[in-house]
Amino acid sequence: MTKFILHGGFDKNKEYIRDEFFKNVLENTPKDVKIFLVFFAELKEYLELRIEQCKEQFDKNKGSKNLEFKMASEKNFLEGSAWADIIFLNGGRTANLLESLKKFQNIDQIFKDKIIAGDSAGVNALGHSFYSRKTKEINKGLGILPFKMIVHYSDDMGNPLLEVEPDLETVFLREYETKIFYQ
Repeated sequence: MTKFILHGGFDKNKEYIRDEFFKNVLENTPKDVKIFLVFFAELKEYLELRIEQCKEQFDKNKGSKNLEFKMASEKNFLEGSAWADIIFLNGGRTANLLESLKKFQNIDQIFKDKIIAGDSAGVNALGHSFYSRKTKEINKGLGILPFKMIVHYSDDMGNPLLEVEPDLETVFLREYETKIFYQ
């Protein structure tokens, strides 16, 4: 069974992703945990900072677990995904993440029986469709999860996906909010 831990994003002017998310990601994992960090969506100017913040949060919330990290590239993506217990899809620009991930056929099978943790753009990529608050556009995700996604959600937005694929549930994720799904 694949466990999906979805995070609604964070306010870059406040703080990085909070402990709750990382505790959920590491819950029920073995003592030795292999984490594959996929930062295809991150903007270049934030890349080093976000990698550092991510590793610090994993380390802070690991308890007595031993963590091993590998960074993803398009070249090592298949091998790294097979190696990993956890695949972390970092936020940033969803279009960049989708462009990279669409190069791999049967991605749902690549993620099978793993823990897939997604933040913001990572959530959008996993869904069937998503709404971008920034661009006000509706786009298609990879369809790994049978949901319409809205990250960085606030009540004043309503549901911009209401008329899109009405048979699918919309997952609303506020900043710093975590939801877990199994498939």
